[in-house]
Order: sequence, then structure tokens, then C-alpha cells
Amino acid sequence: MFAQVSTVAFEGIDAKQVDVQVLIAPGLPAFSIVGLPDKSVGESRERVRAALTAIGLGLPAKRITVNLAPADMPKEGTHYDLPVALGVMAAAGAIAPETLGDFIIIGELGLDGSLGPIAGALPAALGASALGKGLICPAACGPEAAWASGEMEIVAPPHLLALVNHLKGGVRIPRPRPHLGQDTGAVPDLKDVRGQESAKRALEIAAAGGHHMLMIGPPGAGKSMLAQRLPGILPPLEPREMLEVAMIQSIAGTIVNGSLTAVRPFRAPHHSASMAALVGGGARPRPGEVALAHHGVLFLDEFPEFPPHTLDALRQPIESGETVIARVNHRIRYPSQFQLIAAMNPCRCGHAWTPGVTCRLGPRCEESYKARISGPLWDRLDIQVAVAPVKATDLALPPSRETSADVAQRVRTARDLQFRRYSITAIEGLTTNARCPAPLLEEFCPLGRDGLRLLEQAAEANGLSARGYHRTLRLARTIADLDGSASIHVLHVAEALSLRGERDGARRAA
Repeated sequence: MFAQVSTVAFEGIDAKQVDVQVLIAPGLPAFSIVGLPDKSVGESRERVRAALTAIGLGLPAKRITVNLAPADMPKEGTHYDLPVALGVMAAAGAIAPETLGDFIIIGELGLDGSLGPIAGALPAALGASALGKGLICPAACGPEAAWASGEMEIVAPPHLLALVNHLKGGVRIPRPRPHLGQDTGAVPDLKDVRGQESAKRALEIAAAGGHHMLMIGPPGAGKSMLAQRLPGILPPLEPREMLEVAMIQSIAGTIVNGSLTAVRPFRAPHHSASMAALVGGGARPRPGEVALAHHGVLFLDEFPEFPPHTLDALRQPIESGETVIARVNHRIRYPSQFQLIAAMNPCRCGHAWTPGVTCRLGPRCEESYKARISGPLWDRLDIQVAVAPVKATDLALPPSRETSADVAQRVRTARDLQFRRYSITAIEGLTTNARCPAPLLEEFCPLGRDGLRLLEQAAEANGLSARGYHRTLRLARTIADLDGSASIHVLHVAEALSLRGERDGARRAA
């Protein structure tokens, strides 16, 4: 007796079809799974045995062999439980094999036959849709999977017995509906920040163009407060972006109740995070913080406290917009178009810039602290702004009348300009100035004679690299967009150069 059903294995956010082949043959009772299963897949034998017993079926007293093909692809995860169980039932004649031929099957079994949620339901549904198949998944994953397509058949039962009754025509399980989650948390407002007008302006420019930003200031100056308010001025995710973000969150198992959200991700890992935690990897590769911040914000507080080799691992994702995890037998790619916001003290003791306080180690403390950040990484930070200590007189002032909603409206207007500008390029995913390719800068960032002369003088005086020159152009383009100007004027270039600040610190680090 032989039966075959289909499931998937995950490589990054891609779902690869896997055939679950089940053979029940005469011989001593045994139940074996082959095809490079990891420990979680091998343990599915006991979960399948218990679940079948719970619904009144027992394994036949024969030799049961389950092969996961292709056999040279590693298999990991608990989502193989349900396809193995249904394959065994089909081979034993408990259900008709033809009822399963048009489905991709995923799901984790409980010992009582219940179906628990699994990671990767959305990529599995998209993979099933691409293959022209339907999807069988746990009920908890149904709303998430329903976003893949409005036409594909999706069966999302809460229990194995309910699925059997559905397949036999006894009870009809309704198709799940996609659910858009609502962000119930209070978003911090920019009006709560007293003073720091230059830093607020820099934050607005960073949000408008998707630029990377570094804030340098003493403890208590408000760097973290500003970073936490960035999501409140960013536009919501577009449908395409929302689906990409959800696929990564699905693989990581961080989607709550199967609901997608239009709120941009905000990830703030601790500086003790390992390289695998930050950029992804591990024995069983998983997306890191840079991938989980896709189309959102990655906030690194205490920037120089991260290990230097961990920080340098950010350079490739910043440039390419994706993270590549290479192994001997496969390569995994995660999209990683994040906006880096970093914050740091001016020196290790933190008081180099505090009026009336002398740093105990003098200038050497500031230089050695900044030297923990490599020159190439400094060069990739579009905006480097000094955040001065807040004075008592600033704290006594009434709150600002300008709210995050006011700033968000200007940011949205500037982003709409960029979207229309780059929509004619046919480059997928190009929506902000920060990601404009260098060959297109001459077309989209034309400079007048005065602006060009100022930029050339600054490049020669400050030792701007080619990357720094291009990033300054992109920054000036964003400032012009916020002003509603079709052309880049000399004032826009001057402000962009001032926001590139701390260049001597970058040279010392290099």
C-alpha cells in the first residue's frame, strides 16, 4: 500500500515542494522516516501515533516507511506532522488518496489530534498558489494563509478529526478570511520631545528619504526618545511591502493570531546580540534583526558597544538590501531593506560634550570610542547629527504644537513625490531617494552651477568618498522634496553637507 502527499520545506522565505511518500509493507511492525529529517521531524512518529489513536485509528502492525523527497534536502520543523499522518491514513485506506492530491499540507499535531500553529504558513500558501494547489493548514494559521490568494482553496481545521470529516464530505470547513491586525499600542508623539529642534529636523529628513542616521550626544539628551518616535512619522506599509514583511515574520513565527499589520517594523536589539541574532544564521538558519526590520527601522542604541565584527556585518545588507547566509550545500536569502537609526555617546564615559564636565581621559577617550566603528560603516550613515544636552529652560517650556501627525503628513507628501519619480524606472522596490542607484543620480538629482561648486569644494575639503558624494546628493534630493522643489538648490546642498557631520570622526575611525 502506497500513498503520496505534498508539503514544503523552507529555504529563506521560499517554499520548496517536498513529496511525502508512504509505504506500508508486510514485515515486523516499525515506523521509520527517511530523507534527511532533523530531530523534530523524526519525533513526529510519536505525535502521529498518538494523534491517530486519539481519533480512533491505530497504526497497522506492518512496516511503515515514510520518505521525504527529494532525499538530499534537509528537512526541519514540526509542520511535517500533518502530511505524514495523512499520508499514513491514505496508504492504510482510511481516506481516499485522490482527496489530497491537489493540496500542500502543513501542520503540527498534538497528542490529542489537535492542530497547532506553525511558522511559515504564508510562504507555504504562496508556494501552493504558485503550484496551482490548495493548502491544508491549522485553523490558527488560516487568516495568515488567506492573504496569499483570494481564489485558492484553503482548508484550516482545528482538529485532525474535523479534517477527516471535511475530506469525506461529512462537514464543510469554511474558507478562512484574511485578517488585518490593528496596532493598539500608543505611539509616542514628537511633541513630547522638548527642544532638540535640529535633531527633529534631521529625523524628519531621514523619514522622508529612508536615510540611515546616527545621533551622537551625552546620556539623557533624548536620542532614544527621538528614535522611538520615528515609526509615528513613517507612512504605513503598502500592500506589497506588507506581504513581504509578513513572509519574514511568518518564517520567524512572530505573526500574532495570523493577522497582518500595516505598521512598519521597529527592531531594537540589545548591544550584546550575536552576529547570528543580528544578521541571521545559526545551525538552523533563521532571519536576524536586519531581516525582521525589512521595510522598517533597525535601532541600535549604544552603537559602539556592539562588537566591531558584528557591526561590519551590516555593511553588505545596507548596500544590497538583502542578507545572504551561505552554507556548504545551500544559500539562503532574506530581503533586508531596513532603515538604520543608531545612537551613541560622544565617548565611553559619556560626558565629552557636557558643559561644565571634563572627560577624565580627554580627547583620547572620544577618539578611541569612535574608532570602534569602522570607516566604511561611518561612510554609509547618511545623517550624523549632534544631540546637545537638554537645558532646564527647555524642559520648562510648554509642549510643542507640532505633533507627529503634522510631520507625518510632510513625510508622506515627500514620499509620494519619490514614488512618482521612480515609478518610471521599472526598478522593483525603488521608492525612496536613499535607494536610488548611482547611475540614475545624474538624471534625478541634477545640480545647478552653485550647488555643484559647493559640493565639489566640500568633497575636496572633507575628503568625501565616492559613496559619500552620492549619499550627499540623495540627501539633498530629499530636502528638496520636503520643500516641494523640483530642482536642488544650493541651500539644499548646504543642509545636506551639514547633516553629513562628524566626517573627521569617520576619518579617524578609518
